[in-house]
Amino acid sequence: MAIGTNVVHGDLAGAALVAAALAHLDCEGLKLLRVSACRVTEAWPDPADPPFTNAVAVLHAEVPEAQGVLAALLRTEAAFGRVRGPRNAPRTLDLDLLALGGQVVNGPGINLPHPRLHQRRFVLEPLAEVSPAWRHPVLGRTAGELLAALDGDA
Repeated sequence: MAIGTNVVHGDLAGAALVAAALAHLDCEGLKLLRVSACRVTEAWPDPADPPFTNAVAVLHAEVPEAQGVLAALLRTEAAFGRVRGPRNAPRTLDLDLLALGGQVVNGPGINLPHPRLHQRRFVLEPLAEVSPAWRHPVLGRTAGELLAALDGDA
């Protein structure tokens, strides 16, 4: 799961908001196994927006069913004040289900693996940190290989 935030929620911001959201996931039946260091990245597509704090977490779901896990992530976003606005707008919390085991899902409201994860440095760097052997179930490349491809090294 990728996590990002660039809007304050109450007295929580940045890494503190990431930590609080990760703790909340336990209430949703998602156990935190590993989490990357937080990284601050420029907002895209408008760098004038507040910068993002990003991380990647590896979770264990009691029931590894994609729609159920996604629903738990959406409930957590809502608990932290997420209001859906225009795409790429500033937000209190953004939780993206990147992959779930080796599942490939293309359905209403859910696509696994995440369709743009292999194009996003702010996802691949922390993913390679917490799960270097993770292999993209469609592209067949590890997180490190996908990151190297962004750098033009592969």
